[in-house]
Amino acid sequence: MLALRDVAKTYDSGNTHALDDVSLAVGDGEFVALVGPSGCGKSTLLNLIAGLDTPDDGEILVDGQALDAEQRLARFGYMPQEDLLFPWRSVLDNVSLGLEVQGLPRAAARERALAQFETFGLAGFEDRRPRELSGGMRQRAAFLRTVLLDRPFLLLDEPFGALDAITRAQLQTWLSEMLAEMWAQSRGSALLVTHDPQEAVTLADRVYLMSPRPGRITSVIDVDLPRPRSEAATTSEHAHRLIDELRRQTEQTALAP
Repeated sequence: MLALRDVAKTYDSGNTHALDDVSLAVGDGEFVALVGPSGCGKSTLLNLIAGLDTPDDGEILVDGQALDAEQRLARFGYMPQEDLLFPWRSVLDNVSLGLEVQGLPRAAARERALAQFETFGLAGFEDRRPRELSGGMRQRAAFLRTVLLDRPFLLLDEPFGALDAITRAQLQTWLSEMLAEMWAQSRGSALLVTHDPQEAVTLADRVYLMSPRPGRITSVIDVDLPRPRSEAATTSEHAHRLIDELRRQTEQTALAP
C-alpha cells in the first residue's frame, strides 16, 4: 500500500538535514513500526507521507502510484501525538468533527460517530467534555475520530507516549484487537512511530530502525509473533529477545558517530 524510495528532506534553506535516503514499505494488512531516538525525523516522515509536507528528493508511492500532497491527504488517517480534542466541544462533537469537515451534515456525522461509541469503549460519555475523560479515553476518542474518516491507511505518531505504563499496555492490546477486527472486514494498514521497542514488538509485524538526524533506515527487524497477539505471545521469551535486540540496535545507532 505504501512505498518510500530514497526520500530526503531538509529545512532552514538546506542547513538542517532531517531525512536522508529513507526507503521502506508497508503492505496491505501490515502493521509496521518506525523506531528511533527523539529528533531523528520520525514525525517529519509521517508528515511527508500524509501530504502535510513535500520531500526534497525521492518518491512516495501509494498503491504503486506517485501521488501529490493533496492526493495523499485524502488517503491517510493521521493520529498525532496529542489528542487535539477541543475542550469546548462534547466528546461526540469532537469525534464527528472530521466528518463534518468533509461535508457530511452535522446530524449524519453525529449519528455515524454515535454508532461506534460502544465499540470504542466510550458509551455513556457522548455529552462529556474532554477534561472529564481519562487519558486513555481521550486517546480512544482521538482514534475513533481518525477511524471515522474511513481511510485505508493509518499513521500513528506515538499515540500512547504520554500515558502511564498500565494504561499504555491496555491500549496497545485494545488497538491490536481493534485493527484486526477492522481489517478482517476491509483492507487496511498502519505505520506507527514510537521510541519504545516493547511497543513496537507488541504491535508490529516489522520494525524499521532509524538513525539520529539525518534520519536514515539502519536496519529492519521482522516480528515473527502470531496474530492475534495474545499476552502469552507478547511476554514470551522470544518476544523479549526481539525487544532486547531492538533496544541494543537502537542504543548502538544512537552512539554511532
